[in-house]
Amino acid sequence: MKTNTMKLISLVAGSIILLSSCTKKFEEFNTNPYGATNEQLAGDYALVPAQLQEAQKTIYAFSPAWVTQLQQNLLGDVYSGYMMPPTPFRGNSNNMTYDLVDGWNGWAFFPAYSSGFGSVMSPITNVEATTKTTAPEVYAMAKIVKVEAMHRVSDIFGPIMYSKYKDQSADGAYDYDSQQDAYNNFFADLKTAIDILTPIRSNASTQLFQKSDLIYAGSYAKWLKLANTLRLRLALRIVKADPAKAKSEGEAALANVGGLLSTNADDCFVNIGSTEHPLNVMNNAWADIRMGAPMESIMGGYSDPRLSKYFVPATDPAVAGQYKGIRNGINIDAKSRYQGYSALITFPSKIQLMTAAEAWFLKAEAAIRGLAGAGTAQTNYESGISVSFSQYGLAGAAAYSNNAVSIPAQYLDPKAVTAGQNNVITGSPYLSTVTIKWNDADAFERKLERIITQKWIAMYPDGQEAWSEFRRTGYPKLFPVIVNNSGGKISTTIFIRRVNLPPSEYSTNPLGAQRAAATLGGSDNGGTRLWWDKP
Repeated sequence: MKTNTMKLISLVAGSIILLSSCTKKFEEFNTNPYGATNEQLAGDYALVPAQLQEAQKTIYAFSPAWVTQLQQNLLGDVYSGYMMPPTPFRGNSNNMTYDLVDGWNGWAFFPAYSSGFGSVMSPITNVEATTKTTAPEVYAMAKIVKVEAMHRVSDIFGPIMYSKYKDQSADGAYDYDSQQDAYNNFFADLKTAIDILTPIRSNASTQLFQKSDLIYAGSYAKWLKLANTLRLRLALRIVKADPAKAKSEGEAALANVGGLLSTNADDCFVNIGSTEHPLNVMNNAWADIRMGAPMESIMGGYSDPRLSKYFVPATDPAVAGQYKGIRNGINIDAKSRYQGYSALITFPSKIQLMTAAEAWFLKAEAAIRGLAGAGTAQTNYESGISVSFSQYGLAGAAAYSNNAVSIPAQYLDPKAVTAGQNNVITGSPYLSTVTIKWNDADAFERKLERIITQKWIAMYPDGQEAWSEFRRTGYPKLFPVIVNNSGGKISTTIFIRRVNLPPSEYSTNPLGAQRAAATLGGSDNGGTRLWWDKP
């Protein structure tokens, strides 16, 4: 982290004190640079764009970089298998070894509400109240941004404050939606946005809409595609928990005349201007993140040309010139041991939230599940690969898709501290044998693994979404931790399933937090599955 672990921990600790009563002081705390009252937002809407831009920028809170590191990097980016720090934070007892650090993980929660660095729910609620009847197209954008942001928070914690945000109950508590209720509200909000944008999708957008948009330069048609694709993403997310709802929402997304994201021109990136991408800061300035071992195994085994677009060869003499990843949750004695493994490439100043490649893989899964309007699984699957290759300016997608031989490679770590953590042998339940080429005769699970494995490759570097899909499907096959410091709360073989609610919620909003935890169906810890996360 910035210069050393203790400096960051001190900074976070101070921030936690500042934020300890954030859910009890919604009105007073909304004092960030974009802050505005409903009255200020009304009239000429001068502050509406600032509020919407704030929310878009906070979905993946990119500045300062240490907030991103705690909001996403030391959670989803690692748990997805994409990345792993070479740094033994807190004496190597940390999130990576399942000793969940509350002082870190609260930062996956705070930005959604009021962090001091921007927020989502406060500005979005202001915009919704101001534009519902007078600027419905902006109201629709606000709904889409809110769902895109808050489903990520729910997919980390489970219950969230969403439909009841700012509503104080009779006993003084601020209550949460259960995750099931939150998802139902996500779908309702997306439908509202889709119904508004569908009839105007070909129209020239208003100046207010254009000023508010950091993603699509004011295109109604592209925001509609994003909403439809997000609806399909969330429909498949709940396919085991509520199959009927998943089917109806998924088919509605597929049937909408506006369509899904389909080309790289539709990709959803938030423009962050001159700000350095936070992964560049973590990777280059701090040397706090490196390639994950599953990326080496899967992409290396497939001879995937995207590997050189994601990472750079290792510099450590033991593995110099190789694409070498660090296995998650291992014994690390010093940063110098793994710092020379493969670093990340340098990212441009834009934050990836959803791509057309993901949309094609969503359609491929929808097809094997028999959803109406999904088309042909093989066509969708191969289109996903092709569009992903195109995103990185690569040729050869057809030859890659036709590879029926290559499988993920055995992983070896020549610098392992502890005997037994250095390899994953062929035949291990954690090493896949799935090939690339589509085979319509394969069983359902084999097809699903093939789709999700390629989607996982294509969604990089969005580790939060990749971690959610791993928990939902079990794919791609990842390597379990070697060091498990959870004290039995999290299973090594079942992997981490979620993150516990911040302790500050139990101290400042105890009744609300207790009622939220009661919806989990298990203890409020990292081993309890989310509502949609069924075995």
